[in-house]
Amino acid sequence: MAFSQVTVQVPATTANLGPGFDCLGVALTLHNRFRFTLKNASDPPVEILVKGEEAARVSTDAENLIYRAFASFYEGFGQTPPPVKIEIELGVPLSRGLGSSATAIVGGLVAANALAGSPMEEDDLLQKAIALEGHPDNVIPAFLGGCRLAVANNQQWKICDIPWWSELIPVVAIPDFELSTAAARSVLPSQFSRDVAIFNAAHLGLLLRAIETGRCDWLRIGMRDQLHQPYRQQLISGYTEVETAAISAGAHGVAISGAGPTLLAITSVGDASIVAQEMQAAWEKLGIAAIVKVLKISPTGAAFELHH
Repeated sequence: MAFSQVTVQVPATTANLGPGFDCLGVALTLHNRFRFTLKNASDPPVEILVKGEEAARVSTDAENLIYRAFASFYEGFGQTPPPVKIEIELGVPLSRGLGSSATAIVGGLVAANALAGSPMEEDDLLQKAIALEGHPDNVIPAFLGGCRLAVANNQQWKICDIPWWSELIPVVAIPDFELSTAAARSVLPSQFSRDVAIFNAAHLGLLLRAIETGRCDWLRIGMRDQLHQPYRQQLISGYTEVETAAISAGAHGVAISGAGPTLLAITSVGDASIVAQEMQAAWEKLGIAAIVKVLKISPTGAAFELHH
């Protein structure tokens, strides 16, 4: 019997980690959940219901990104997408640099493939997700989990699993304002010097070794970046104050999560709570509300369950 319903859970992600611009991403223990139910052929193409604090901001028509990803799967086979009801449970804040768009793209593709009987192999599905998103750093860990490095190889992406030292804890500080990816990209120079290229290559290499070994002295240096963070910091109110507070409380490094404005601190287990408190307090002193979460690295990416 064919399945008519699938539930997909997709983790939030943090990308870049400083020098890993557009190529490094990590899955976090924060999730969006999507339920897809196939409807009768005579029904409208899509019905979308949304639950969560920001539900009112999510489009409920065919322009919704999760439906566009779902539909693109069938269109890739020359088929018309079947009418579907999509129920969304939001757990990942929107437009905050935590990969909400990646959860939608991955969720839509994984659901469509599952309902269609899995005609597409995992790697091909992942390559399609990257093409829809435009860059790999969020969709890859959202799809696969863990910490992942993506490298372009001709027209394909090679993906490397980066071991994450279990005592390193991610703390995300999510301010009550948005920053669009387009705005965050618009402030970046189109060209960089050789010195900047060397700086970032060296620091990314050190960061990867620090993540793998838990060497905090390497981590403090490795998270420095000259490609994007110096330019994006000006778009994030309170960046300097929050970064200073986190480091003073024991964080090993602070980075802009994705395009921002969420800030990510990496701490040791024993310092995570105080780092979270100090980051929140620093923003509140500036009159900016923030939600701060002590998270873990999600070892699993998108997971689905089929129902008749």
